[in-house]
Amino acid sequence: MLVEKLQEKFGYSEFKPYQEKIITSVMNGCDTVALMPTGGGKSICYQLPALMLDGMAVVISPLIALMKDQVDALRLHGIEAAYLNSSQSMGEQQEVIDLAREGQLKLLYLAPERLFAESGDFIAFLRGLNIALFAIDEAHCISQWGHDFRPEYLKLAVLKTQFPGIPVIALTATADKRTRKDILSKLELQNPNVFISSFNRANIHYTVVPKQDSRDKLVDFLRKRPDDSGIVYVLSRKSAEQIAGDLEASGFLAKPYHAGLDRETRQKNQELFIRDEIKIMVATIAFGMGIDKSNVRFVVHMDLPKNIEGYYQETGRAGRDGLQSDALLFFSRGDAMLLRSFVEVDNDAEQTMVMLNKLNQMVGYGESRQCRRQFLLNYFDEPHPGNCGTCDNCTTEFEYFDGTIIAQKALSAVYRLKEGFGVGYVIDFLRGSKSVRIKEWHKELKTYGVGADLSRPDWQRYMRNLIDEGYLRIDDGEFPLLKLTGKSLPVLKGQEQVMLVKVEEKKEVKAEEQPYDAGLFKALKELRYVLAKEENVPPYMIFSDRTLMELATYIPLTLEDLPKISGFGEVKLERYGERFLSSVVAYANEFNLSSSIHLKQGRRKSKRKTRKKGVSETKVATYELFKGGATIEEIATARNLTFNTIANHLEHYVATGELTASQFVPAEKITAIKAAAQTNKAGLYALKNELGDNFSYYEIKMVMAEYRREKPAEPAGEGDLFGGAD
Repeated sequence: MLVEKLQEKFGYSEFKPYQEKIITSVMNGCDTVALMPTGGGKSICYQLPALMLDGMAVVISPLIALMKDQVDALRLHGIEAAYLNSSQSMGEQQEVIDLAREGQLKLLYLAPERLFAESGDFIAFLRGLNIALFAIDEAHCISQWGHDFRPEYLKLAVLKTQFPGIPVIALTATADKRTRKDILSKLELQNPNVFISSFNRANIHYTVVPKQDSRDKLVDFLRKRPDDSGIVYVLSRKSAEQIAGDLEASGFLAKPYHAGLDRETRQKNQELFIRDEIKIMVATIAFGMGIDKSNVRFVVHMDLPKNIEGYYQETGRAGRDGLQSDALLFFSRGDAMLLRSFVEVDNDAEQTMVMLNKLNQMVGYGESRQCRRQFLLNYFDEPHPGNCGTCDNCTTEFEYFDGTIIAQKALSAVYRLKEGFGVGYVIDFLRGSKSVRIKEWHKELKTYGVGADLSRPDWQRYMRNLIDEGYLRIDDGEFPLLKLTGKSLPVLKGQEQVMLVKVEEKKEVKAEEQPYDAGLFKALKELRYVLAKEENVPPYMIFSDRTLMELATYIPLTLEDLPKISGFGEVKLERYGERFLSSVVAYANEFNLSSSIHLKQGRRKSKRKTRKKGVSETKVATYELFKGGATIEEIATARNLTFNTIANHLEHYVATGELTASQFVPAEKITAIKAAAQTNKAGLYALKNELGDNFSYYEIKMVMAEYRREKPAEPAGEGDLFGGAD
């Protein structure tokens, strides 16, 4: 029943992770808390119950722009929705109130201030309506420990006292443990069901580069993406104006957005952006929270964000449609020094300490050589094995060297300084700095100056490397002090070798390309733009890029094929189906393309088959498609997953013997890889170096899965190369 309504109204044939459980909880009348990543489908979790239940859903949101966006999108799906906020005239507001009173709305969006205005009159008005549920969006705003505290959210506990029998669902994309606890307690929810979905945005490629020459690097980055839409975040209004002006002068379609612009200009620039009439918005953090634009392909941070939560949320504005997108951060430690004064909270030492620790975590992310995705997910208490294959650290082959002596110098310095100082002081101590900040008695210690042969930037990299590998840690107290760990002593005693990254030697690994027809995709975007102009809505509200890419991949040639494409619900099929189908058929005839819609159908059928005990359903689905004749590339497209993820699934079946390495790798390469494995016991990285560039990691992994099955005593190698999310 739920899936049928999802398909009918929104055009999706299956739920995203946790959506169905969350929706069922709400429909059972339970208070519910849902933590889901940006783009994870939070809105569906209250929109679908609103359609299924008797009555109207009231949605609390602090974002005027998002209210309008969501209401416009719902109306395109044929759903009765409206909003009430300060952007409307009194007449417009009265019209919405009348519709609600008459039971003509399924969803009503409000700002939290509206609930408590006019001495409680609005609460009284709501009590006279048939309310099905309350949804509190951006629920992290209730916590002063969060990155976006809104005092008015603290009053929302009134919902449980004034409407005790009506379920409340609180939703957020960014909340650490402390913030989650606040959401539960301050909303006074009654035995809520709590659902924490994965924070992993598998479609976003994370990259950090040095901030030096960042303007030139930005232009190079943008020139490689001439047709893509994106946001460039800066810290100051002046930077927003300057960078937007420079980009315009260089031929880019760009505009600034910041609080110093008058409201009319901000609104105009925002409209140009969401309607794809400009491609790039250069903005302070004042921009973006209220934008539901699904086809943002990149987010660039010119300056260091204040905390991981803000960075995660801002980067999460890219790729909401699930397609591959980029998050680029220009990193400089100097930004951190500048930001320290901005995060301090007057007359509140405890909160200042929390904010400084958050800033230090952000610095750690910028300097880290570990998997970026692993770092982000671990911050939100979610485990991840690393080696994601879609961040700069994981798509770069680092050359390692024996850094044991360097490590011993660093660990010894921390020990001699009694673990009482931060990274900067320890580095100055190691380099024999003459600065007055170095205490005189420290200059008498024998470790003082033993690292003078290395530059400060080199020491910063090596310190971060040692922290990433667990030989050092940063204390979470009032000051970020370096501490020894359980792994430190064996190194100090000379019992363990430490390999450090020789960062000068890097080799980028190109990502796999998705097999869709770029010409058809471009033609469909042009058609979407024309329709959006006709209907006076943003193009992404007609269809997302994901829908257009599916059309350009599977080439549906009949109206009966279109419902198999994500996004073609009942209303949109009737409204736009024939025009998009005509465009696809005309293009297919001109370029002699055939349909592969059968692959899309196969993906859905596989979901209903019985899965094998102990094997995840997603691996079974991949296996069945492969056995049906689909290639890895075709399966990756059909399932909206990466090549590496699909390869990982199939590697499992090579390991069990249900598939063979010869189905993926030429015979002569299999022989060479197995021969190398017999003599090289150092692991995957060493095998790749020995075999050379003519052998891919993918091929080596497949052969090694078979090799270990034949020789089960062999070591398991260096871990999961592909590391894709299921």
